[in-house]
Amino acid sequence: MGTRARWLTGLLTALAVLVPLAAPSAADIPPDAQFFPHLVYRTGPYAPYGIPFADGVADYIALVNQRDGGVGGVPIALEECDTGYNTDRGVDCYERLKAKGPTGAAAVLSLSTGITNALIERSATDRIPVFASGYGRADLSDGRVFAYAVNAPASYWTGIDAVVSYIATQLGGTEQLRGRKIAYLYHDSAFGKEPLPMLEALRARFGFEMRSYPVAPPGLDQKAVWMQIARQYRPDYVVLWGWGVQNSTALREAAAAGFPADRMIGVWWAGSEQDVVPVGAAAVGYKAIAFHAAGADHAVIRAIKAQVLARGLGAGDPAQVGTVLYNRGVFNAAVLVEAIRSAQAQHGHKPLTGAQVAWGFDHLDLTAERLAALGLDGFMPPLRTTCADHEGMTPLWVQQWDGRRWRVVSDRIEPRRALIRSLVEDSARKFAAERKLAVRTCS
Repeated sequence: MGTRARWLTGLLTALAVLVPLAAPSAADIPPDAQFFPHLVYRTGPYAPYGIPFADGVADYIALVNQRDGGVGGVPIALEECDTGYNTDRGVDCYERLKAKGPTGAAAVLSLSTGITNALIERSATDRIPVFASGYGRADLSDGRVFAYAVNAPASYWTGIDAVVSYIATQLGGTEQLRGRKIAYLYHDSAFGKEPLPMLEALRARFGFEMRSYPVAPPGLDQKAVWMQIARQYRPDYVVLWGWGVQNSTALREAAAAGFPADRMIGVWWAGSEQDVVPVGAAAVGYKAIAFHAAGADHAVIRAIKAQVLARGLGAGDPAQVGTVLYNRGVFNAAVLVEAIRSAQAQHGHKPLTGAQVAWGFDHLDLTAERLAALGLDGFMPPLRTTCADHEGMTPLWVQQWDGRRWRVVSDRIEPRRALIRSLVEDSARKFAAERKLAVRTCS
């Protein structure tokens, strides 16, 4: 059986025999535990992508509980609720779980732009932070308006800015962008449409041409769009803002149309092993932006292997440990744990309310020294969020698939912070005005 066949067989098997993690009932949650729900998709069309992410979250929480006895001596109780990547199911999961545990949900991992957008005002009313790491509305960055939503370490506006910056370096500087052609191929959903305002602002500033190509999910039929891109428009670069099987389909159709993989750059949701392995040689050279490391050669991953997997406590397939999406789950869990730890410094070592954990996100400061102590040095850059800034806007980088693994091929890309922040504040201000929301003052 070839590599592609083995991979596809694995995906089909995952879909057919999925058994979700055993979820604790309210009675199972100890009275001294810190509870939070994780909205996952271990079933449905995006299950092969959601499973390793969910496993990474679960394994990191298991590590913290096993190694440290929880956060500041407070054990963490995690409960998954399967949304199938469906917004209505996600809202239902949130409503059913938000009041569980001794103090209710400390925070929620929503794992979908659609679900995140549907929960923004609900969670604010309930005073429960939604941690939407690298997804959701870009203006969630403005913590003055969105006190209970966090999109650290980067929004989609910061992501598309990094893509354009990288393209500029490949061309010889931002002045070389003028007159160049960029095709934006995107998942026709809130997720795919979110970068468009920032992309338009960059187009106006640097003078490149840009055409957008929406692809209806799941994205299996792309032959016609790739004929338009490769044979008619003939862009210098293609930006792939896709999710799920749309990404591997895009790489396959690009190769069939003669468009080189090394002139395609994806968002971080289009830069996993699930996107490239099924495509085989046609994916070699493809690039994607990233905000955390890939691979298993990191202290935190070694600790998970030694203290979780070796004890039979792993959430899923050990072969996925160290893959991009598994590591993203680890990243999410680690940042959430440190927000809880930050909140404990103010509110005490006990199960905290969502409002108290929101304070922790307002005062989160993951320095290089702190990351080293956690085994996260080299895994992620330092991250700081504040009352006004719920993004942190860390530098990003570009990774490239060499046929076996992802390799970093760029320097750290600094965001255009002033431009991004001005757009964020303008958008957040409009959101607040439309809904007559109170805007907090951050001093």
